Amino acid sequence: MLAKILSGATMGLDGVLIEVEVDVASRGFPTFNLVGLPNKAVEEAKDRVRTAIVNTSFEMPDSRITVNLAPADIPKTGSSFDLPIAVGILAASGMLEKEMLRNALFIGELSLEGKVREVPGVISIALMAKKMKIEHLFVPAENAKEAAMVEGLTVYPVFTIADLVLHINGQKLIDPHPAVDLDALTCNTVWEFDFSEIKGQNQAKRALEIAASGFHNLHLKGVPGAGKTMLSRAFPSILPPMDKDEILDVSKIYSSIGLISNHGFITQRPFRSPHHTTSRIGLIGGGTNPTPGEISLAHRGVLFLDELPEFPRSVLESLRQPLEDGNISISRASGSINFPTRFLLLAASNPCACGFLGHPTKKCHCMPGAVLKYKKRLSGPLLDRIDLHIDVPPVAQEKLISQINSESSSDVRNRVLSARIQQKKRFEKYHIKMNGEMTPKHIRNLCVLTDDANLMLKQAISRLSLSARSYFKIIKVAQTIADLEQKNNIEAPHIAEALQYRVKEEIGF
Repeated sequence: MLAKILSGATMGLDGVLIEVEVDVASRGFPTFNLVGLPNKAVEEAKDRVRTAIVNTSFEMPDSRITVNLAPADIPKTGSSFDLPIAVGILAASGMLEKEMLRNALFIGELSLEGKVREVPGVISIALMAKKMKIEHLFVPAENAKEAAMVEGLTVYPVFTIADLVLHINGQKLIDPHPAVDLDALTCNTVWEFDFSEIKGQNQAKRALEIAASGFHNLHLKGVPGAGKTMLSRAFPSILPPMDKDEILDVSKIYSSIGLISNHGFITQRPFRSPHHTTSRIGLIGGGTNPTPGEISLAHRGVLFLDELPEFPRSVLESLRQPLEDGNISISRASGSINFPTRFLLLAASNPCACGFLGHPTKKCHCMPGAVLKYKKRLSGPLLDRIDLHIDVPPVAQEKLISQINSESSSDVRNRVLSARIQQKKRFEKYHIKMNGEMTPKHIRNLCVLTDDANLMLKQAISRLSLSARSYFKIIKVAQTIADLEQKNNIEAPHIAEALQYRVKEEIGF
């Protein structure tokens, strides 16, 4: 007999419908053939499925079994086809009601004792099931919460294959998992650092506030011990919470590589801090079967690169295109896969190899040639893509020992939220969320400069020889400063402050 079971696979971050065709022949030698471009993990499903069926007291057909994973031209990877293959064998053997299998999708790995184990990529497959108008989704119990994030599906958490058989045959029904209301999700996070704990550094805090408000890339440069890393670690505490669409997008990325937690979703903005020995593929993604890299795992969050000049130049240069486009396309012989990369780049570096160039009391021991060589580790095109550059000086002694608390992160976050509300109103008819995502077209249509602001910007272009990219980035930063002051138009003081955050070498300081 023949049985057809619906399942799914992931290609990149997208779900693909896979039809598991199982034929249990009435004649022939007892064999188990699996076709449809399976890899080694899928091939081993034969042993897992056979043992799981026997150990749950069901009868394994003693005849020729052929399983086809269609479409046959798509490579199949992973262990998620165990459950649909087992269901197909039981259905083709007459042990399951086939009528109950219609309009249902199955996914999961089987243990040898018949338990259903969690698998990666469930959110992508659930989104695909919704698009294909499949109503019922049977997933491992550990994956049920993440699948329930997708509206319009009835998600059944499956603990064992025995429970599934009893449900399909109507003997003991599985209770569906309640739908997850993403709008009601709250994340009471205890942050590692708070702005109130950081003494001094008011200018750096101001730059971080602007970066958080408009989602602008930021480069902190200063001597060792000035507080660059602590400022960066405190930065997530002033970021606004993610909305419904962002939670779903980020959770889908983490689900695709099995990094989702038992909570089933990611509610806190990602903060990724890869070491400077990270490879190019580890940072941007790729591999034989392309998977997301650090820049995709930081989507809608922060990518913190500490000791920026210590990263290999080839690794840093690979960031240029993702910083501009907000996505990366990884091409292989079998095709191309796109990963989202809308992250905020937060970088920290020393002024020279020894770190004390420009220190008010300590002497730099680097030769002039060594300083120049150190600075050349960062290319001009990469620095030009960073909106804000700020020097972080050492903290003065009186501020360091002062008992006066600085402004708390919650106070700063309230101003950031107010600025984000301004941007939400501005972009309600567009497919962007923040000032940092604006294109030149958006800037021309939406940003209004006063006459004084226009005059100041024209003078800056002629005197400082600003590039076209720098010109537009200054306007974007100035618009964010205006939003923080709850003003609609960009004024001259906003342009003046935005100009202060360009690279020192560019503006001739």
